[in-house]
Amino acid sequence: MDIEGYAKRGLLAGDPDVEDKLTSRILEVKKTTTQHARKLAKAAIVESKATLNVSGDVLEQTLSGVTMGQFGVGSRGMGDFYTHEKIAEVIGKTSAVVDSSHLDDSGAIKTSGGEKYIIVTVDGIHSRLSDFPFLAGFHVARASLRDVYVMGAHPVALLSDIHVADDGDVAKIFDHIAGITTVSELTGIPLITGSTLRIGGDMVIGERMTGGVGAVGATSDLTSRIQSQVGDVILLTEGAGGGTISTTALYYDMHEVVDETINIKFLEACKALIDSGLTRYIHAMTDVTNGGIRGDAKEISRTAGVKLVFEEARMRPLVNKPVLKMLESLEIDYLGVSLDALLIIAPDNFADDIMRVVRDTGVEIDIIGHVEEGTGAEVIINGERHDFTPRFRESAYTPIKKMIGEDEPRDFGEMKSAVNRAAHDAIEKKRRVVEIIRNQ
Repeated sequence: MDIEGYAKRGLLAGDPDVEDKLTSRILEVKKTTTQHARKLAKAAIVESKATLNVSGDVLEQTLSGVTMGQFGVGSRGMGDFYTHEKIAEVIGKTSAVVDSSHLDDSGAIKTSGGEKYIIVTVDGIHSRLSDFPFLAGFHVARASLRDVYVMGAHPVALLSDIHVADDGDVAKIFDHIAGITTVSELTGIPLITGSTLRIGGDMVIGERMTGGVGAVGATSDLTSRIQSQVGDVILLTEGAGGGTISTTALYYDMHEVVDETINIKFLEACKALIDSGLTRYIHAMTDVTNGGIRGDAKEISRTAGVKLVFEEARMRPLVNKPVLKMLESLEIDYLGVSLDALLIIAPDNFADDIMRVVRDTGVEIDIIGHVEEGTGAEVIINGERHDFTPRFRESAYTPIKKMIGEDEPRDFGEMKSAVNRAAHDAIEKKRRVVEIIRNQ
């Protein structure tokens, strides 16, 4: 619970009982005395009053009037993809070889000598795995390494950032780090640094945990999405999911399916491809994560300026059977949810060699489509082509997500306009502050 946010909402509404209410809310969450809760509420109100009315570019927030939930940010659908395009605009043009404007899994810069690319990425833990620190650590570490591998690079180091709310057990940190370093020990890639903090310091009470894991790698041959070409084939490895599938299994009381996600097959397949030297012929690699193949197809099409065509009958057999059974029993679209499979785009004449190397690691793989001229993506089902664009949100994979739904809100256009203005305002704020500092 964010007690600062609660206090500010009460103060802005002119609620005369905000102190009493906040004291009551604190007692609902914290194991403390009424006297201590009252003191905490009073202190939070004092601090909140001090920051209610601020002025100046550095202190005033840029606001859009659109909330994260309303716009679907983080839900790996149309709203989320649009937000990431705006993030790239706010960042602006960079000297990177691959930056956020490419919508790739990682960023890439060239070394000073120009002989290698340094790959950097970061992934946040799945928000619903707060009560499962080990699982959260395992899957976020694996995801971060995947994002380096799919750029054709060997990961060399991991870093972590973990935040636990004020009432969270200290052991959450250890459990989380154990999950990360399980992947670290299995792959030989060390966790070398990190940060450990409370969420919001004293202002956020409860036990919620959040954080992320970053990874760094190096390569001589990039496999970024922008290189996808007409005539290429699309290959896909088997997938059993990670954090998303684990969350589905947990919150639908199908806990045994979680075990299907505990593996490093993806990482082993990627390492084998890099070691084989075949990545120099691969045009693009990506991991099928949140948003599913639908989301990846949209991003690749937009970045490379091509159309991707998929064959549903070839994709279905590559989904882990217990995972697919669970998804279908819950009426969750497996094409719109994270499968943690490896998607490869390469010239047709290299497909057999790629599949041989991957299968030698014990991982199944098949050709599931091709690249042609045009834009967007299509999927072939029973011989007929269908539109394959992502929904407003990824496939709803928990009871709460099903309640919220996947449909585009009627006022999405209006929200996009508000988000556009906010992005423009942020860019202008950056320009003004940069100018002030340079002229000091």
